[in-house]
Amino acid sequence: MICRAYLDIETTGLSRHYAELTVVGLCLEHRGRPAVIQLVGDQISARRVMAAARKAAILYTYNGSRFDLPFIKAKLGVDLKEHITHKDLMYDCWRQNLYGGLKAVEEKLRIARKTRGIDGRMAVRLWYDYDNYGNQKSLALLLEYNKEDILNLTLLRKKLNA
Repeated sequence: MICRAYLDIETTGLSRHYAELTVVGLCLEHRGRPAVIQLVGDQISARRVMAAARKAAILYTYNGSRFDLPFIKAKLGVDLKEHITHKDLMYDCWRQNLYGGLKAVEEKLRIARKTRGIDGRMAVRLWYDYDNYGNQKSLALLLEYNKEDILNLTLLRKKLNA
C-alpha cells in the first residue's frame, strides 16, 4: 500500500455547479518516492480517481476540504473522505500563523516554484487555449503547474511536520 497521496485539481472556474474539472493530479508517495498521476479532460472519471486514491492510507490537500473534494464529489459523485483519511494542510498552516493561498504559504516557507506567476486564473486560460485551439504548450504548462502544486504539497507537509 502507498502511504501518502497528495491531490490538487484544476477547473474551468470556482463554481462546482457550473465549472468543469480539467485536471486531477495525484502524487502517490511510497517509501519517499513520488509517483505523479494526472488525469486530463475526458480521462477524468470516478473509477480512475478512486483507483489512484485507494492506494493511499492518507490524502493531503491544501484547501481541499472546501474546494477540491467538494468539486470532485459534485462532478464525479465520489466522496473521497468516505474512502480515505483526508488531511487539509491549510488548517495546519493556520495553526502556525501561515495564512493565504498555497503560493503565498510556499513563499513564506521558501518552497521553490518553477511555474511562479501562474495561478488558478491562468490555469483556466491555459486549459481554454488547449481545449479550444489544441495548443499543446498550454497543456504542458498547465500540467507542469498542477504537478508542481502536488509535489510542493509533499514539501509543505514535511515543513509543517503534519
